[in-house]
Amino acid sequence: MHATQEELDKQAQQLLSELAGKTLNARERAQIPLQEMPTQESAVRVKNMQEVALGYSDSQVRVEAMRCLQCKTKPCIAGCPVAIDIPAFIAEAAEGNYAKSVEIIKESSLLPSICGRVCPQESQCQLYCTVGKMFKDVDKSVSIGRIERFVADYAREHNLEKVPAIKAETGKKVAVVGTGPASISAAADLRREGHQVVMFEALHKAGGVLVYGIPEFRLPKKIVEHELNNLVEMGVEIKRNYLVGKTRKISDLMDRDGFDAVFVGSGAGLPKFMGIEGENYIGVFSANEYLTRSNLMKAYAVGEALTPLFDSHKVAVFGGGNVAMDAARTAKRLGAEQVTIVYRRTEVEMPARKEEVEHAKEEGVEFLFLHAPLKITANEKGRVNGVELITCKLGEADASGRRSPVEIPGSEQMYEYDTVIVAIGNDSNPLIKATTDGIEVNRRGNFLVNEETCETTLKGVWAGGDIVLGAATVILAMGQGRKAAKAMNSYLSER
Repeated sequence: MHATQEELDKQAQQLLSELAGKTLNARERAQIPLQEMPTQESAVRVKNMQEVALGYSDSQVRVEAMRCLQCKTKPCIAGCPVAIDIPAFIAEAAEGNYAKSVEIIKESSLLPSICGRVCPQESQCQLYCTVGKMFKDVDKSVSIGRIERFVADYAREHNLEKVPAIKAETGKKVAVVGTGPASISAAADLRREGHQVVMFEALHKAGGVLVYGIPEFRLPKKIVEHELNNLVEMGVEIKRNYLVGKTRKISDLMDRDGFDAVFVGSGAGLPKFMGIEGENYIGVFSANEYLTRSNLMKAYAVGEALTPLFDSHKVAVFGGGNVAMDAARTAKRLGAEQVTIVYRRTEVEMPARKEEVEHAKEEGVEFLFLHAPLKITANEKGRVNGVELITCKLGEADASGRRSPVEIPGSEQMYEYDTVIVAIGNDSNPLIKATTDGIEVNRRGNFLVNEETCETTLKGVWAGGDIVLGAATVILAMGQGRKAAKAMNSYLSER
């Protein structure tokens, strides 16, 4: 049973009072208790789409920030793909200077409210935290992401944000394809330099994977909308319902529409399937489609949304990543009585964030480890009624370092399900490659780019995010957007 928001705040207030006025050494700072993130009760949240994690209180964030040792070597920055000055923004948070704290973050990242919520800090900045290393436990590291979330939310809610300064207009014109994390970062940095920036979004809502992929209960869409409004205030134009590759080709943008350079951040929106029998039956969804119906089209708002809701009772989700957790937890909220994650390795090898796995378990999602699907079955009407699974054991480690699953002959068994969600990843969007001469890709369809500049094999065109990396994290995509923008700014200044 988790402590309530009020209980956690009261404990933090008392601790803050005890620490007031004291000069703490590194050992004393490391002994300050890690602040627990308050959450909605699992029995309540599974019936709504509101955010699960409630965020720190003022007292909690100051106590957690005091745990930072302010290391001279700043090892945490090495784990941040956009190199935020983490000790500096945490030091300001510890003093309650939240406007200054977020100002420091925004020198490197335009999306602190988003990154503070969805980035895997435990495998990035917090992995390098000295406090975590002292305890030999990354879970004891300073909660950098939670502090980042608080100060960004505080600045937004109290109207303390500043629109980034824009340099004198250069007369150069840049097209940004897509409106996800990589594109947002690139657009911001390009606009800061005074270039005219136009973003092209294929859907009716901007935000890319932040809008269609990540559920409301992990990332409220009003936050994404706010961050995009910041871009508009900077002078960036966003064109929606505009599919580059169909509405206009890259060559049209450059040769006919007068764009001097193009950044492609069109993402990894092509769902992967397993190639097993029965994947075309009614009731089989890619996680991409399933989440888009709920997140973007709001299928959960029965009676209000035009998107139909599939009536599920027993759901199987194939996969073990964050997208699988999102799909499973969404299915619970859409009314499914039983939801099972089917994963061919053990929990140790699952790539999903530990926090997401714990939340899924609290919400009643079941886990069937060391099982792999062989085929999906259906009734006479073509609707899913079961899945044949085979038991696996772990063999030798594969290229990723995880032990490979080995099927055990004769262990096949039928399981009753009426819905299957395939969450085994996505491939890069193939449309721009198919309509653009000169763009080279690898065997997975990812754009080939210069690692230092993110320039593609077509002069004047850069790319970043999932179209290059495959399905990656928000902050890694942002890092590529910034890297590309730096190179693009140099290219444009030389023209």
